[in-house]
Amino acid sequence: MFVLCSSETVMTMLLQHRAVFALSLRMCSTHVTKGLLKDTVRPNSDMSEFRKVFSKAKNIVIVTGAGVSAESGVPTFRREHEKWRKWQSQDLATPEAFSRTPSRVWEFYHYRRELTLNKKPNAAHLAIAECEARLRKQGRSVVVITQCTDDLHRQAGSKHILKIHGSLMETRCVTCGHVTVNKRSPICAALKDKGAPDPDIADAQIPVDKLPRCGESDCRGLLRPNVVFFGETLDSHILTKVEKEMEICDLCLVVGTSSIVYPAAMFGPRVASRDVAVAEFNMQTTPKTEYFTYHFQGPCGTTLPPALAPHESELIH
Repeated sequence: MFVLCSSETVMTMLLQHRAVFALSLRMCSTHVTKGLLKDTVRPNSDMSEFRKVFSKAKNIVIVTGAGVSAESGVPTFRREHEKWRKWQSQDLATPEAFSRTPSRVWEFYHYRRELTLNKKPNAAHLAIAECEARLRKQGRSVVVITQCTDDLHRQAGSKHILKIHGSLMETRCVTCGHVTVNKRSPICAALKDKGAPDPDIADAQIPVDKLPRCGESDCRGLLRPNVVFFGETLDSHILTKVEKEMEICDLCLVVGTSSIVYPAAMFGPRVASRDVAVAEFNMQTTPKTEYFTYHFQGPCGTTLPPALAPHESELIH
């Protein structure tokens, strides 16, 4: 089940729940109400001007989306990857689908896990991690708030990561709730060589007792991917941390995200409403571009490294 809201409803809910963004994952609205944010102006693409702002920022938030991982070859839910076999990807990533056909949903996620396990961080991931490590030595902070469910930010070396949509490399027991890191390949014997996306491949119809099971003593409950399915609410503890970072940041970068998935789509505009500079890095403009100070168009692996490279002022210290 998808949770659909108008833009006005999204804004009202955000204002009512400032302490915790207790919103459902996918609210498919593409524009926010202008009256509740600052007046919009056309963002500029002056890198030298951005670099001046960057050099003075003490608390930087970087919001990343699927576009960052796509440059490492990780497929998204969009365009040519919108379907897996004959089903829409978004129809499989729901609690209802998992309840009805856990074998099919596990095949789908097994396919995504196996693809992700073979991918490596790209230049954008590495630039973010290097920037965080460098600025930490200067007493400055870089926090990654990511919608990506892969492990590429961590592999690149980032330390301060808030994963708002969960992780493909974790499982959660539907019986006892235990969460654990799980990078086994295959995750269980019954899923070996299963999950191919071709539309003419039939479901494996794996018995539930052969699907991934909890390893906790006296449990053996069914495991599910520890990701936020469409229609589920996000982890309130994670969102409380997100709220804190957005309140204190003095520069925000929105990187590789379509800005149509709520509540993440509101993170950048929320920061911009405080008159804090927000820079968007994307292959094209998005529904939120007009609210941002800067927009840098092109592959993130190309545009982000020079943006986050050491500023000349850093060399003085």
